Amino acid sequence: MAITIGSGITFGGGISILPDYGPTGYQLWTWGSNTAGALGLGDTLSRSSPVQVGALTDWLTISNSGVYGRDRSLAIKLDGTLWAWGSNYTGILGLSTTIDKSSPVQVGALTTWLSTSAGGYATAGIKTDGTLWTWGGNNFGVLGLNGGPYLSSPVQVGSLTWSIISMFETTACAAAIRTTGSLWAWGYNASGQLGQNNTINQSSPVQVGALTNWSTIATYNNQIISIKTDGTLWGWGQNNKGQLGLNTAYLSYSSPKQVGALTSWATISCSRMSSYGIKTDGTLWSWGSSNYGQLGLGTTIYRSSPTQVGSLTTWLAIAGGQYSATAIKTDGTLWTWGAGGLGFGDIIDRSSPVQIGALTNWHSVTGRGYEVLALKPA
Repeated sequence: MAITIGSGITFGGGISILPDYGPTGYQLWTWGSNTAGALGLGDTLSRSSPVQVGALTDWLTISNSGVYGRDRSLAIKLDGTLWAWGSNYTGILGLSTTIDKSSPVQVGALTTWLSTSAGGYATAGIKTDGTLWTWGGNNFGVLGLNGGPYLSSPVQVGSLTWSIISMFETTACAAAIRTTGSLWAWGYNASGQLGQNNTINQSSPVQVGALTNWSTIATYNNQIISIKTDGTLWGWGQNNKGQLGLNTAYLSYSSPKQVGALTSWATISCSRMSSYGIKTDGTLWSWGSSNYGQLGLGTTIYRSSPTQVGSLTTWLAIAGGQYSATAIKTDGTLWTWGAGGLGFGDIIDRSSPVQIGALTNWHSVTGRGYEVLALKPA
């Protein structure tokens, strides 16, 4: 599932993973809003600075969602077990119940989970055998099961094998890349985000074009951006604030459109009406809405094409939130900007990147909502 080995790995939805520090797992840290116990700290009190979740050091990958009161988090441990906590509306935690959990609870007993993606309406996971599983609400067929009710435990989607899955954050749709490199999408399609040249909803996966050179995807509202194996950047769907990077605004696109002509894009992420990308040279770029300074450009002016954030060439991983972004540099430091509650002990907005603490060993981060999760070695 790597984009560029040694230069960061991005899972669908903007979960960015740095090169591994060793054979063991990591500590889990959280902060921000704590609706329904999504921080995993055994309560519903928000935190404005990073707090460790328990004392375990065997966490391996993380994902989260934080909209519409369905705030929740998921994590996979080193042993391949899947854990979930937070809101359990329509069974989106996969625990065969609809009861919220404020501390991590294991999802089933399997040890074969590889990655997860939490969306606004449903949850998805890929196992080590490449099979795709979904659960939670099934609005507009977002579970990819050709309709049906909500599901409170994981159910397999067909028999194909997949490498990347991204559930949209604020709408009931999904996008995924197969192990063959083909791109598929399903669910709600009002802005053409399924890439089918129409706005017809789909309750089962449908292929986006015929190409097999898709590398990674990032989604959020009704927008999707993707990188191909040649390093080119593509966007489609909603574009009301220029979040697709196509130098236009207030126009939606129902099929993939190339963003510029560069072939140097390495990793991407989305937030609500904003997008982010890191190039192979380590530069960080952002575009779209900036009403809370979430583009990191020192202003609240939106941009409809990629604009460089500062002049540094040391950015490695980026994760978009609801109206914020969090990033890791090559030296392992953690940085954030945008709407308040960013981990500084206050709720002040920042329009430029500011370092969180002084640690230099942050490993991965995700922040798809008003809460942030991060991993670091013990």
